[in-house]
Amino acid sequence: MNPFEQTARPADQYYLDWQALYPKPYDKNEVDPYTKVRIILMNGTEYEAVWFSQRFHRMCADNDLRRALAVTRRSEQQQQKRLACLKPADESALEHTIAYEQLAVDLTAILAQREPDPYVVQVMNLALLEDFDHLYRYADLLDLESGIHAERLVGSYTEIMPGRPTVAEHRHPRDSVRHWCDFKTAAPLTKLDTAIITAAEQQTMNYYMNIAGFYGSEPGRRLYQEIGMIEEQHVTQYGALLDPNCTWLENNLLHEYTECYLYYSMFEDETDPYVKKIWEQHFEMEVSHLHAAADLLKAYEGKEWQQVLPDGEFPPLLKFGPQKDYVRKVLAETAEDTALREEVVPLRTLAPDADYYRYQAAVNTDIDKAASHNVIEDEIRAARQDYRFEEAPHPVKALRDREHDNTTVGRVAG
Repeated sequence: MNPFEQTARPADQYYLDWQALYPKPYDKNEVDPYTKVRIILMNGTEYEAVWFSQRFHRMCADNDLRRALAVTRRSEQQQQKRLACLKPADESALEHTIAYEQLAVDLTAILAQREPDPYVVQVMNLALLEDFDHLYRYADLLDLESGIHAERLVGSYTEIMPGRPTVAEHRHPRDSVRHWCDFKTAAPLTKLDTAIITAAEQQTMNYYMNIAGFYGSEPGRRLYQEIGMIEEQHVTQYGALLDPNCTWLENNLLHEYTECYLYYSMFEDETDPYVKKIWEQHFEMEVSHLHAAADLLKAYEGKEWQQVLPDGEFPPLLKFGPQKDYVRKVLAETAEDTALREEVVPLRTLAPDADYYRYQAAVNTDIDKAASHNVIEDEIRAARQDYRFEEAPHPVKALRDREHDNTTVGRVAG
């Protein structure tokens, strides 16, 4: 599939009326968990598209170009609003959060296994274990407050157990910046993978930034606040992978190509007929947006789309499925990893005066005040053990204890 070879009408001929814009929400008790994951991924992708366009708009002095961006952006806004309302009103914020973290875990694992750049794989694996731990902590809060077992919400596709403990994830901001990828030489998959994961994590960061103040319990407010800080670190590191030398119009083309790729992947992967039709419609819209982006690139910079994407043919499509074996492997091998400036390193290699330890001393002055630790301890007091869904013993021996929450793995050397 090459979206540049597809035909489409102009973007302003795809606008939706109110009836089409408000879809039928899924049934939270019947929906396949990966349908929810796809919806969240594409909602985040549209969010990124809209905000990239807004930033471009604010940095552009040509009103004809700004009008062209506005035409496409209005369509992207409609797509985002439509996808957001596929979530039913009876699904709680915390239930929805479980799907957010399942997306983060399985998407990161899928991308890491196909990614050709070993440095990008290292960066993804670092965050993978952290999102995996977030899933575990939110799942325990869900069991504690509502008596709902998150294994049902994830369809048993994704295990739920400790990753690198959240208290160990708080690193100095200087250690969140990564090397950028040179998109002139990077593989097509690397361009897609870095764009996809940045948009997905950015959406999670924004969701937690907002939900923390609206959540109904003190433990939940504190947990969203703490994990939201880690999501900011993830967005910083993933955004750093993107090539800063791309022009605004080159980036515009890359955004639209990524959306085309993802919508076509979602269409091919989807099992729900109603949602599948939405993916098909949105793909057609995105082909129109892509052609418009290619026209703008040529008109304003004299460049053909092939100078940004030498081959428009889609690489292997994104397909969701359980990633349990890969997550276990990464846990066994890298649970004690952290970051030092641009590099992912074992914690034991840090000097005693490293920024990591100084930042830990500042934010984790009293580890018993950390919400991510407290929620597990509260669950243990209530149920006599933490809540997990694991199909075999934890691959990290130090994280097998279900009666005490570990706060040293990845945080205390040795």
